[in-house]
Amino acid sequence: MGILDGKRILVAGVTMESSIGFATARVAQEQGAEVLISNFGRALGITRRIAKRLPTEPPVLELDVTDQSHLDSLAEQVREHVDGLDGVVHSIAYGNPATLLGGKFLSGPWEDVAQAVQVSAYSLKSLAVAARPLMGSGGSLVGLTFDATTAWPAYDWMGVAKAGLESTSRYLARDLGPDGIRCNLVSAGPLKTLAAKAIPGFEDLESAWKERAPLGWDETDHTPTARAVVALLSDFFPATTGEIVHVDGGFHAMGL
Repeated sequence: MGILDGKRILVAGVTMESSIGFATARVAQEQGAEVLISNFGRALGITRRIAKRLPTEPPVLELDVTDQSHLDSLAEQVREHVDGLDGVVHSIAYGNPATLLGGKFLSGPWEDVAQAVQVSAYSLKSLAVAARPLMGSGGSLVGLTFDATTAWPAYDWMGVAKAGLESTSRYLARDLGPDGIRCNLVSAGPLKTLAAKAIPGFEDLESAWKERAPLGWDETDHTPTARAVVALLSDFFPATTGEIVHVDGGFHAMGL
């Protein structure tokens, strides 16, 4: 018996085996969940291949959270495999590294900023609305953030997008709460993912974590973050919503 025994979970945004989404899908299956995963476009083929590396190969849905037709068809796609959802994981973010990251805050063009905000923040609302007909009381929506209270080196407009994500989560907690649906975020320390590799200077954050996190920090270990997501998907946090749970070795609580 796992803490997600019998739960039906969609993990949206599983691209590579090194992603937080993949680790979350794995831990969710280990904890008894029936898991579906999603991606879109050229990445969909990659997702279908890596799905075979999970303990149980899950259905792979095509879902572009910026495409309204995909969002409108989500319920139909899900019902081909399960009759509803108990939890949804938003593991989705994008910011053009050539124009928005690595010290390009002052020069970042609005078109790219708008895309980053839509994909990384607004899409949490889009996904929640699309999944709402599939979820009942006790449902849980969990997203992934990187602490947006600080102006980090190199992170630039993605920091702004994550601030938007964090605010969006709080408003979703307010508006979905009457339906008994919780919305929370997990704020992980820097992890070696495909997205992180695209950020110039991101290695400076990794070194800072190793020096200042009281519990230490292993940027290659996605399991602690995945376990926190799974815990929030479970029934162990029935009265927690609008929260940001830090999984960063304690870094966020330390001063200079």
